[in-house]
Amino acid sequence: MTPVPPPFDPELAAALDEVKDVMRPGLTLADVRAARHGAAARLPELLDLTMGGAFEVTDRTAPGPRDAPGVPLLVCRPVAPGAGGRRPVLYYVHGGGMVLGSNRLGMNTALAWARELDAVVVSVEYRLAPEHPHPAPVEDVQAGLLWTAEHAGEFGADPERIVLVGASAGGGLAAALALLLRDRGGPRPIGQMLMSPMLDDRNDTPSARQMAGVDVWDRAANETGWTALLGDRRGGPDVSPYAAPARARDLSGLPPAYLDVGSAETFRDEVVAYASRVWQAGGVAELHVWPGGFHGFDGLAPQAALSCSAAAARLSWLRRLPTG
Repeated sequence: MTPVPPPFDPELAAALDEVKDVMRPGLTLADVRAARHGAAARLPELLDLTMGGAFEVTDRTAPGPRDAPGVPLLVCRPVAPGAGGRRPVLYYVHGGGMVLGSNRLGMNTALAWARELDAVVVSVEYRLAPEHPHPAPVEDVQAGLLWTAEHAGEFGADPERIVLVGASAGGGLAAALALLLRDRGGPRPIGQMLMSPMLDDRNDTPSARQMAGVDVWDRAANETGWTALLGDRRGGPDVSPYAAPARARDLSGLPPAYLDVGSAETFRDEVVAYASRVWQAGGVAELHVWPGGFHGFDGLAPQAALSCSAAAARLSWLRRLPTG
């Protein structure tokens, strides 16, 4: 019997219906190649990263992992004088299913938070699969973080107040980075914000089956992304937790986590399970499951009531971290 998916929020369902011919489930690698060269891929380039002159924006390059190219970073620093002392850092990791995106994707959201919090945003551009499979993406994300901590003083930031922030694939990479920093030593972030994170390569949860062919990032698209990253190792016994954080056996000793996910999306059950395992390990996590939310609903329908609730909850959590 085919599992019945939970219903979409009516307001979100209407927004999704308007773009049904563009945002279709079942992404393939052929679709990836087309998407990278399509008009939609260039939209982030049109974003005013200065937010009307509120931020000074510079492109920097961190030294890459061994035998790899440098890692591009966007550093966005508030222009107005700070209230005193060094500013916190939102270290932002973009989404895109491990196969799409750039360090400009989703920056409007990160910059809006930074304006409210008087924070610096550093956005990392990592190499994409399948051309650059694991561990290239997470190693790039780690290299960018290490550079950010080392050079924070150059842009008025505090290396001891870094928050990891990521959505979708970026959320999975942010969670993997938290594990890497715990296990290998290095700067300790004060928090990790994981928005609909891509955590589990096994792609076999009840929600993955429920939302097959329904969610904009469905089970088939998820298989495409994970296979691009891991090849024939996907779903097998030897996948690293630094590729798929759900594989980690120990979730203790991690920074406080914020996790959210829609009730009507592929990642629902793996996100709920990850939060539960953080609690079981004695850690701190705040979990929100947005009723009727599909994957990336707040980006597609930012004015919807559910999107506004999600945005307010995220900002509230950031305000409660020691970022001020």
